[in-house]
Amino acid sequence: MSSPVDVPIRDEAIKLGQLLKLANLVEDGAEARIVIIEGLVTVDGEVDTRRSAQIPVGAVVCLEDECVRVTRR
Repeated sequence: MSSPVDVPIRDEAIKLGQLLKLANLVEDGAEARIVIIEGLVTVDGEVDTRRSAQIPVGAVVCLEDECVRVTRR
């Protein structure tokens, strides 16, 4: 696992699918849906299969070996 890359957002939380796109971990919403449903995404070390899950500032999200940390702008 790599060190998390900071991804700044304006709000206090962001939907999981949107975060994956913003962080360039996936190409589009369709790919985000697939990797989330297949259980390839973890939030703070736990698999989350909810595309619309609200991911708060400070959370670490990983897709396979690429990780990002949600930060506040």
